Amino acid sequence: MLRLCLLIVALGAGIAAAWLAVSLRDQPVAAVVPAPVQPATQDVLVVSTELAQGERLTKENMRWQPWPESALNSAYVTRSARPAALDEFAGSTLRSRMAPGEPVQDGKLAGLNAGFLATVLPSGKRAVAVRISAENTAGGFILPSDRVDVIHTFAPQAQGEGAREHRSRTILKNVPVLAIDQTVDEAQKADKGKGKSVVIGKTATLELDSRQAEILAAAEAAGTLSLSLRSAADSNEVPTAATEERIQTVRVIRGGRSEVVKIQ
Repeated sequence: MLRLCLLIVALGAGIAAAWLAVSLRDQPVAAVVPAPVQPATQDVLVVSTELAQGERLTKENMRWQPWPESALNSAYVTRSARPAALDEFAGSTLRSRMAPGEPVQDGKLAGLNAGFLATVLPSGKRAVAVRISAENTAGGFILPSDRVDVIHTFAPQAQGEGAREHRSRTILKNVPVLAIDQTVDEAQKADKGKGKSVVIGKTATLELDSRQAEILAAAEAAGTLSLSLRSAADSNEVPTAATEERIQTVRVIRGGRSEVVKIQ
């Protein structure tokens, strides 16, 4: 009887062990999720607010921001390389607009003592002023950042009897206007014009290359200049100097009187 009881207990224990083994085998094994690896970063100097062209950097509008090392650009300013950059760049002038969080770069800044116009003038360009009035600047509607054609009006030397004939020709095309008098940007336009999109000035400052500057100076000395406002849709055209118009003349004698006839 004892042996029978032991046999029953052993058989029950075996069945229980087999059932437990099968149950454990069918259960899914929990996947081990590795802890996320934080990317290596460096502190990069950025602007903390939107800044317009010509504004100056201060300690208040700059800050250090962690930046992934994999996305670093050699032009960025890092705390490890230039720990005193906040003091170094304070007072520098922006050559172009910057958005919040945009990294500060040497190429976008002018020196502490540079004038505003010199900072925004592209390399190789010249700022040349011409005399203007409301009559020769589209009634005063030509404003900084607009683009214009320059028209030269002159009177050739008379080669016979009769009144001198005035001629006009376009000598420069699609030229950017940097300033009207001392008005150089949108904020100043709003202040001086009290919300009106008109600035009446005595001089217009144009952005030219050296050859265009020579053409403009010679034309102003030999006649009068007018500025023709261009459509904003034409802004992608490259500024050019108009080709010199060739005019051939023939002298005709009629009834003892000499007359010059132009052949276009």
